Amino acid sequence: QVQLVESGGGLVQAGGSLRLSCAASGSIFSINAMGWYRQAPGKQRELVATITTPGRTNYADSVKGRFTISTDNAKNTVYLQMNSLKPQDTAVYYCNADVYVGRFLPTQGEYWGQGTQVTVSS
Repeated sequence: QVQLVESGGGLVQAGGSLRLSCAASGSIFSINAMGWYRQAPGKQRELVATITTPGRTNYADSVKGRFTISTDNAKNTVYLQMNSLKPQDTAVYYCNADVYVGRFLPTQGEYWGQGTQVTVSS
């Protein structure tokens, strides 16, 4: 019903930058919020940043001031600009979308992307 396709991960040196993108497609009626989560080896998945359709943002303390989440509502796409990257930012980053799907009787659902690897070398 809804597909999330992420791109932009890769290998970068500490202090560098990366920009992640996530495009949502399918039978989307409306989007409540989109966000990014990450999971490092041996750790639980954790919130990185979220943004609601009106534009309200929320960040993990560990990324405040370094990461910026934004959306292109016309393209159903969410971005994560990551600056001043640190080795501890290394993880698989997952896109998340809280959406209503379907045209005639929209139902709420939560969807995840397949993940994109971000590796920060020291």
